Amino acid sequence: MKSEDRSLQHRAIDRLMGQYHPRALVRMGTEQLQHELRGQLARELEEQGKPPAPEQLARLEWDLMGLGPLEPLLADARVGDVLVNGPQSIWFERDGRLERALQRFDDEAHLLRIIDRLVSRGGRRIDESSPMADARLPDGSRVNAVVRPAAVDGPQLSIRRFVGGPRSLQDWVAAGSIASEAAALLGELVRGRSNLLISGGTGAGKTSLLNALSAHIAADERIVTLEDAAELRLTQPHVVRLESRPPNLEGKGEITLRMLLRNALRMRPDRIVLGEVRGDEVIELLAAMNTGHRGSMGTVHANSAGDALVRLESMAALALGQSHPEALRPQIASAVEAIVHVERLAGGQRRICSIDRVRALRSGPLTDLELVPVWRLGAAPVGG
Repeated sequence: MKSEDRSLQHRAIDRLMGQYHPRALVRMGTEQLQHELRGQLARELEEQGKPPAPEQLARLEWDLMGLGPLEPLLADARVGDVLVNGPQSIWFERDGRLERALQRFDDEAHLLRIIDRLVSRGGRRIDESSPMADARLPDGSRVNAVVRPAAVDGPQLSIRRFVGGPRSLQDWVAAGSIASEAAALLGELVRGRSNLLISGGTGAGKTSLLNALSAHIAADERIVTLEDAAELRLTQPHVVRLESRPPNLEGKGEITLRMLLRNALRMRPDRIVLGEVRGDEVIELLAAMNTGHRGSMGTVHANSAGDALVRLESMAALALGQSHPEALRPQIASAVEAIVHVERLAGGQRRICSIDRVRALRSGPLTDLELVPVWRLGAAPVGG
């Protein structure tokens, strides 16, 4: 942006902010705000004898209503994560690869203004006394912001977008992310009401696969979804969506996944779909899977299917205060019937690498957990 345009923009913004309180601007409808913006910009341009330029008006709208220079990136359906490392360094992921954007913020104050708007929408605050905050965009994208003093080099902003990836199992097949026989097997497991967990690392496509699998749930079932950020897009007619909430600045008002899961069990669900198992909610999930809510599903961060089982043991043991997680293995084996592991390859492509059944294996007085291979990437079906 030219220095002249930037000065013009700042003057128009200052005039509009002087006329209206920022909260009044947030409450304005799009058409009304556009009208006010055009009026203020026109007044500034009249002094220079120029008509209002559409691109200048767009920049004003982005700064007052949206995310400033990030708006063109968020308008691109192929852009996933958007990462801001200070006002002059913006990166984005497109088609699985990180690229540096041409867009820039004017300065640190400009970036802080956008961060403050994002955080304040969720009723939270970010400043020196509380330098880290989470928020969410209207489309469900997750936002994390860190400012000084925690961020040594200035404000940092991370936007985790849910761009969806392949929408169905057939899309996964067409994208080369899964073999057709594995897709057919997964569809059978979901329709047969098997309790499934999807394991994988960050950005591996766990939520996208969970969405794809959910399409095979019958339309007459009552489904309750529980998430930290509402990303699942189920198409069945009887879906109840629940979302957790962090505590406010006074440490009150927190709604945890465990609280939601306890409540969900009182809502007569046919299936429970948990966005991610990451803490003590694993106890209620295992109990639900073992007490009539067959066909429940969820995701877990892990580097392999075996690691996923270890994580389940550890989380359950910590939640119950037990020092011997192996005592929980029979319950885990009874609850989780299969684990689907998905990975993100170096080029950005997501691939389903394995499908394993979980089986309890007696070893003397103890019970071990055994993974029985059902399907492996690059191998013929192994049965089971």
